[in-house]
Amino acid sequence: MKRSEMPVFGNMQGVKIIGTGTSIAGPVACTLFAEQGAEVIQIESTVAKDMVRFIGDIWWTEHRNNRTIALNIRSEEGKKVLKELLADADILIEGSKGGTWAKWGLTDEVLWEVNPRLTIVHISGYGQTGDPSYVNRGSYDPIGQAFSGFLAVQGEPEPAPPLAAKPYTCDYITALFAAWSASVAMYRARETGKGESIDVAQYEVLVRLQADYLINGLNYGMQAERTGVYGNTVVAIPGVQMCKDGNYIMSAIGGTPVFKKFEKLMGLENDPDFGTGYAVINKTDGARAEKAVKAYVDFCMSHTAAEVNEIFNANGLPCTVVMTYEMMKNHPHYQARGTFATWHNDMKDVDLMGVNCIPFFKNNPSRIYRGGPVYGADNEDILEELGYTAEQISRLYENGVIKND
Repeated sequence: MKRSEMPVFGNMQGVKIIGTGTSIAGPVACTLFAEQGAEVIQIESTVAKDMVRFIGDIWWTEHRNNRTIALNIRSEEGKKVLKELLADADILIEGSKGGTWAKWGLTDEVLWEVNPRLTIVHISGYGQTGDPSYVNRGSYDPIGQAFSGFLAVQGEPEPAPPLAAKPYTCDYITALFAAWSASVAMYRARETGKGESIDVAQYEVLVRLQADYLINGLNYGMQAERTGVYGNTVVAIPGVQMCKDGNYIMSAIGGTPVFKKFEKLMGLENDPDFGTGYAVINKTDGARAEKAVKAYVDFCMSHTAAEVNEIFNANGLPCTVVMTYEMMKNHPHYQARGTFATWHNDMKDVDLMGVNCIPFFKNNPSRIYRGGPVYGADNEDILEELGYTAEQISRLYENGVIKND
């Protein structure tokens, strides 16, 4: 696809982003910009294709609206092309082990010589600085979850082992932090003409998300226990509960006004163990806890999940069915909002359904005009825009600087 063939839309029109990350975090960060109209060129390795190309249909989703060039950026010819691509770019988002680009001679300072206003985002498992024995370690989503302490609080209580949050939770949240920080830095760079380098360590992103769990651990020596279906270690009423039809509901019953409604629905409003103002029922609350849990479980097991959902919400109790993908696909709210969209998978020559561009912008809406491209699909178009002739492009293929399928 040529640049002239790309539609003009969104709040990021006129922004150019170069991405070199693999797997999920870096590419998703780039694609979030592309869904808002930025020009995104994804540089793939000539040594090995991104393994995500071989995992279901992730590639065709998380590289949509991208153009791609398979380029050996470690070679001198490849570095020359890279610098030409960066000369008028706004953002570079790279994903590799800490220190990799410096080892290749592509330090921030070298890149700023090419483009002083360039925002550079380095995504790695452990960061660009720190303990040398960690900086250059490889990392993937579950590794980030484990090293961050996030994994230790996920799953059922002991003696069950911790369970990694799925799918690819650490990767996707890392992408959000990378995209946010790149946007902030680009805004400033456009005012000052001076670029920025951002060090996104995958594990630190999940450290940032742990709220009072982390505060209590660092300050008071309290390691949060895994709570499974319960919202925390003290509440009596489980959040997740099976219903009559084998499906599950998730409820969030808390606060004095909500418990008044809960008592009435469960027929407990005249029970002497209830009726006083309270905001939570704890496991240590004796008869009140036992009666509340029994009434809750009995109610759920005598109704389908859909019935519980409707009755609870009609009575002011926050609740939802634990949705399966089939439920989501056919749900009227999903359909009314257009949560899902369809685009084309060029490799399989089929249309894919997946999540739309989220969130929705009113005045400058996002759009999907292309699924993830096949390997090296845009080599020639991108190089021609840089002024390369057909003969020069042919020589780059011969020298292994670029590749395609």
